Amino acid sequence: MAVSQNDNVTWLTQEAYDRLKEEFEYLSGPGRTDIAKKIEAAREEGDLRENGGYHAAKDEQGKMEARIFHLRQILDSARVGEAPRAEGIVGPGMTVTVRFDGDDEEVTFLLASREESGAPIDVYSPNSPLGSAINGKKIGEQATYTMPNGRQNSVEILEAVPYVGN
Repeated sequence: MAVSQNDNVTWLTQEAYDRLKEEFEYLSGPGRTDIAKKIEAAREEGDLRENGGYHAAKDEQGKMEARIFHLRQILDSARVGEAPRAEGIVGPGMTVTVRFDGDDEEVTFLLASREESGAPIDVYSPNSPLGSAINGKKIGEQATYTMPNGRQNSVEILEAVPYVGN
């Protein structure tokens, strides 16, 4: 799966789409029913101000509703298939190899959404500082980005090829 920031489309493999749709259908159907039953059972225990089970169930409900909202956004913007990409240009859905400045070691990762769990290699988000900096770069180009600690770091793009899975 890859996220294309330019046109707000989430490219999904059929497998990823089916998995996310199944999770959405469960959470928005039976999942909501189950949490409502937990809340009702906890409510019957008495004083809600001191009812830990009630508060835990309400927290669980909030997290579940947030996940449902997130899944709905992904599925609404999803296109099943392969994102259009050109070999040699970094973009979502590409396996990218870079060399960090001052380091001889090469690092290879998939530039894709974190929803692409199960990929056999590390996955970097296109929205991360590194992902944003390298998106659209060509082999041989350098990119500089700001790390979370505020320091600048640079990488050289060594390879960018479409991800083909395991």
